[in-house]
Amino acid sequence: MNENPDVPFPAPSHWIGGRAVPGSGPLIDVINPADDSVVATVAQGTSEDVDMAVDAALAAFPVWSATETEDRIAVIRRVAEGMQKHSEEIAATITLEMGAPITFSRQAQAGFPVASTLAAIVTAERFEWTETVENSLIIREPIGVVGAITPWNFPLQQLVTKVVPALLAGNTVVLKPSELSPLSARMFAEIATEAGLPAGVLNVVQGTGPVVGEAISRHPKIDMVSFTGSTAAGRRVSAAAAETVKRVALELGGKAAHIILPDADLDFAVNRGLAYAWANGGQACGAYTRMLVPGHLQETVVEKLRSAAVAYTVGDPADEGTRIGPLASENQRRRVDGYIRRGIADGATLVVGGTGRPEGLETGAYVKPTIFADVDPGSAIAQEEIFGPVLVVIPYTDDDHAVEIANDTVYGLNGAVTGEEEHAVAIARRLRVGQVDVNGGPHNFQAPFGGYKQSGNGREMGRAGLEEFLETKAITR
Repeated sequence: MNENPDVPFPAPSHWIGGRAVPGSGPLIDVINPADDSVVATVAQGTSEDVDMAVDAALAAFPVWSATETEDRIAVIRRVAEGMQKHSEEIAATITLEMGAPITFSRQAQAGFPVASTLAAIVTAERFEWTETVENSLIIREPIGVVGAITPWNFPLQQLVTKVVPALLAGNTVVLKPSELSPLSARMFAEIATEAGLPAGVLNVVQGTGPVVGEAISRHPKIDMVSFTGSTAAGRRVSAAAAETVKRVALELGGKAAHIILPDADLDFAVNRGLAYAWANGGQACGAYTRMLVPGHLQETVVEKLRSAAVAYTVGDPADEGTRIGPLASENQRRRVDGYIRRGIADGATLVVGGTGRPEGLETGAYVKPTIFADVDPGSAIAQEEIFGPVLVVIPYTDDDHAVEIANDTVYGLNGAVTGEEEHAVAIARRLRVGQVDVNGGPHNFQAPFGGYKQSGNGREMGRAGLEEFLETKAITR
């Protein structure tokens, strides 16, 4: 990649106005969770840094918002090409900064952003930016300056699902990536600059949520905030943004239920369910963390899970054979280990895993991938987002009971149903969630993604994801 000759990468800098800008605050160490080594430092941004980024975004907005849609699309297409060109470097960087196994980083951490960017381009090409409704001309216009706050678990993918549609819609952006995995955001900014994105259209301010995230949420010249993270942090963002009545889009926590119906192919259901529970070390808001099974099939399902779990090797995320790497930080390791202890104390049956680090991995943020059975649906491990490789198996009696359990959380992000298709779709319609996977349907980057209840509001991806970043004006004649 082309580096700024004055500021090498990795660097303790922001990216403002199309160039690397040294931060005004202290530095934050970026830790490799596999061995606790420091791999980089980034600036601990301040509200003054956010002001500088907002000024750059405001200055760039008039020209970028007036740029023809096809020209904006052309730039974003070159961004996708740039991400593809640097995919191996991106994958290795994300593995280094947050511990995703390298094979998963190639497929998902580096691969999904390219696929979702190309899908967003198709959406923009098909989108009706103006339409006539009786005697009114309806116009969709960019909101203005968008503040984007992204999490550490899918650092580039979550960036892309906000920044790309915002830019395609004609907005300019001030982005705050997570301080735990900030390096891929700097890479994206450089790729976008190489692709011809004008200076100031995308600005990156490194730092923490309580400082930079708060400043973005409160800033009177930021017109919208799009946030992905915990429900608790989302509440804070929403409250701060309310002071200026700016639009807020929140993609928050989840506790997805995977309902296995009596007529399901159990081998398929178990293998896919475990894969989606433990992908990225379980650090995904959409992870299938609750497996709901007919009571009379629980023992069979548990034995199949026990056998399938053997294949999930834990180890160095840079090793091609690793299926589960470390969690993203030592704090996250302690949090997940605490939930495993809680599950045992609450009387759930420990199938595999347990507390403590895996044998031979005494350093690094490693936990034992864990499965519990006979889990009380009202218990902490069945109700709270753990964000680690912990799967809970909950027995149910009939369809109504399964739906009741699935819906009985504060979350409503996504879910899954496996079984005879007509039966499975009927159950999927009854789930109070924003997206349901039936029988492992292939991921659709054109489909909207977002939650009900305390999983947030608004949608990402597809037409709905583009509309989040647009204002609607009616001109009546």
